[in-house]
Amino acid sequence: MYVCLEGIDGSGKSTHTAMIEKWLKKCGIQVFRIFEPTDSKVGRLIREMLQDPGATDENFQRTLALLFAADRTILMEKIAQAESEGRVVVSDRCFYSSMVYQDGPEWIGEINKFARKPDVTLLLDLDPETAMTRCKGSDSFEDLKFLSRTRTRYLELAEKEGFFIVNADNGINKVHDDIKHVLAPKLGMCI
Repeated sequence: MYVCLEGIDGSGKSTHTAMIEKWLKKCGIQVFRIFEPTDSKVGRLIREMLQDPGATDENFQRTLALLFAADRTILMEKIAQAESEGRVVVSDRCFYSSMVYQDGPEWIGEINKFARKPDVTLLLDLDPETAMTRCKGSDSFEDLKFLSRTRTRYLELAEKEGFFIVNADNGINKVHDDIKHVLAPKLGMCI
């Protein structure tokens, strides 16, 4: 099974992918945790570029979209390998991020045509003002207007694609419990 957590910066994706991994391992389930961008050469280039003050610029975002698509192509083989070994793949982001962060969903879909859709996608939904507070002092490049637009796009995509929406403002333990309530039945587990 391939599970992905999506959401704007500050929504808790990294925290909760780690918590899911710990929970599943405690239950005896093998896990392969991944994140985007990856730690490949392409992923490291993306991380470096995200530090640029102009990272939210439309042309810059197009370049990032192409790099993310390349990084995902590398990642797809690793996901397939992990699943063939019986591991649950838990991802901090997937190609859905490009669908909401970069313009042109048809183009984004085309350049990501080799990226596999997750079996389960959870959107950690958070108010952009709260996200900005959580990201203060980090290397997040977004501003409030950009995050607001991105959140709106996430909510639209969630409705279209059938994501599970989790209120990421409920506190870390409540959010984790909400995630477990979505995933446990999909994995044939009790909570």
